[in-house]
Amino acid sequence: MNLDDTDKEILRLLQQDAKMTIKELSSQLSLSATPIYERIKKMEQAGIIKAYVALIDADKVGKKLNAFANISIKDHSKSAVTTFVQAIEAFPEVMECHYVSGNYDFLIKVLVEDMENYNHFIMEKLSAVSNIGKVETLFSLSTSKRTSAIPM
Repeated sequence: MNLDDTDKEILRLLQQDAKMTIKELSSQLSLSATPIYERIKKMEQAGIIKAYVALIDADKVGKKLNAFANISIKDHSKSAVTTFVQAIEAFPEVMECHYVSGNYDFLIKVLVEDMENYNHFIMEKLSAVSNIGKVETLFSLSTSKRTSAIPM
């Protein structure tokens, strides 16, 4: 699906506030409600708009430790990589999992309450995943920017 400027503006506005109504979007874009609604439905059907979510302040719900773990795996066959990814995706502490180039194979973002909980994650969960060769963790000391909005 090719996005025109109006589609991109709809996406930009919805990324700022997913609760924005069709009427509010219509007012901001100076278009009637029906074309706005139809454009949104097309973008949903095309998979451009995947979901509408609430963004939670992790600190305010007690998730204060943000860690990035670089992981090397031993077996790089398709089935071994798929099995590894499925195991990692099952952990609620894992916020993101990226198959990367470079010295490691995967980069995962882990969000937990504190160091004790991160240690539990490593010792009880991650260590139980087969095929892991090496894990190196980087801890976030502070976050200056965090966004989920994709530039339009």
